Amino acid sequence: MEEKQYELRLYVAGRTQKSVTALSNLKKYCEEHLMGQYSIEVIDLLENPQLAEGDQILAIPTLVKKVPEPVRKIIGDLSNKEKVLVGLDIRTKSE
Repeated sequence: MEEKQYELRLYVAGRTQKSVTALSNLKKYCEEHLMGQYSIEVIDLLENPQLAEGDQILAIPTLVKKVPEPVRKIIGDLSNKEKVLVGLDIRTKSE
């Protein structure tokens, strides 16, 4: 079975506490569950506000899972580990 590659985008606005926490939580979960199977692209909307439109970002921080499909969005600092793992299809609710 081929391992899935996860392409993740984290939209932030500057280096706020919430943004830093979201990135740190995301990296921790990816290292625990997706070792070597993920890439994280951090997009700062203060520097590139036009990029918010493509993924229809309405709140920040927002994590977007581009690949594998379906595309999923998780809003907030990603501190709820179970919600993040279920949202990224890494784990099912029953696990």
